[in-house]
Amino acid sequence: MEPQKFRLVDILYGVVIPLVLFLLIFLLAIYVNPNGQFHIFGQGTDLASTIGVILTQGFAQMIILGIPLVLGLLWNKWAGGAAGFLMGSIYYLASAGLYNGYYASTTYASVYHNFYGDPSVMFWLVYGVLIGYMAGALNNGSTNFKRMLGSGLTSGLIVALLQVYMNYNWALDFKGGSTGIMDYSPRNMAHGLWAVAGTGVHNASGTLIPAQYTAGSIAYGFTLAFIPLIALGVIVPILAKVMTWYGMKPGSHYG
Repeated sequence: MEPQKFRLVDILYGVVIPLVLFLLIFLLAIYVNPNGQFHIFGQGTDLASTIGVILTQGFAQMIILGIPLVLGLLWNKWAGGAAGFLMGSIYYLASAGLYNGYYASTTYASVYHNFYGDPSVMFWLVYGVLIGYMAGALNNGSTNFKRMLGSGLTSGLIVALLQVYMNYNWALDFKGGSTGIMDYSPRNMAHGLWAVAGTGVHNASGTLIPAQYTAGSIAYGFTLAFIPLIALGVIVPILAKVMTWYGMKPGSHYG
């Protein structure tokens, strides 16, 4: 079969779009990321900082889970589950290594902190498999947008609930350290996500400040825990539907 002739649109797909994606990722990492060099949205717990967290850390997780989700919707549950295992494995290994290095470089280094054995991090392998498999099983190859949307939202919400459960109950919890170190264990921070800032931790004299919960603190926790995957459950089905319009579906010819 004779290859297609070179077209100007090939420059768009082969050069322009990849460079735009590079620029987008660079801006998110350097300027939007709360841990970036400039972090223009700040590093606190206000709305702007929350948006920065969602656009960076939430965006990274959306990419990891979005690939198996779109393959599950467009292809089948087996492709979605297999892609989820690969993407989840990458995220698990990268996150565990990152957290190990971070805690080893701080005052928490004296506390045992093997994130490779942290169930809440290990379960990223499971999250990827589940979201791809469930979406594929629920959609079953359909191109009906309502069914694709329902499949995406259902699988996304279930995975979000599982993440909250694992983080809240099974994340790594430091034992034997000072009260200050215990306050910054992953499990305690998962609890603090839903509490008013400055509560649920120890003060300078070592006295525990009981956790307090308000509508605002719960809304903040819900935003960080659920909004990224709710958005994913909407965006990916739209993307998948558009791809079907152009024949970009596994098993079909696209030239």
